Amino acid sequence: MKTPRALIVEDAPDLAEIFSLALRAAGYQTTILDNGLNARQFLAQEIPDLLLLDIHLPHYSGDRLLEEIRHLPHFAQTMIIIVTADTRRGEELRDIADFVLHKPIGFKQLRDLSSRLTAAMPHLQTGPLADVEEEERP
Repeated sequence: MKTPRALIVEDAPDLAEIFSLALRAAGYQTTILDNGLNARQFLAQEIPDLLLLDIHLPHYSGDRLLEEIRHLPHFAQTMIIIVTADTRRGEELRDIADFVLHKPIGFKQLRDLSSRLTAAMPHLQTGPLADVEEEERP
């Protein structure tokens, strides 16, 4: 079995590190990005198994990124967890994301959820987007 990969998009460095530690404890290899534009560029090249996404990000909002990638078929198997302190906006995105977690988020909470998600993944999607047509990319 491949090692699952997670992309963490969070502009608060301390939170991003805690999220990364929790996901690594659940068996994920992690990449941390601190803004939506860098995440968009990363997702044009890679398909993570799990995307942990803050919605209030510099340069390109997380909710806009979420709406973009949910329309692309090659991200259909990517589990998306929204993390936010904005309860109202988080609830509005609940139908688009797989999970919405409201900050503050505990290490154990995220580790345990991530472990359960890995166990439920029928196959891992990790890898480059080499076979995806250019117009389908975010």
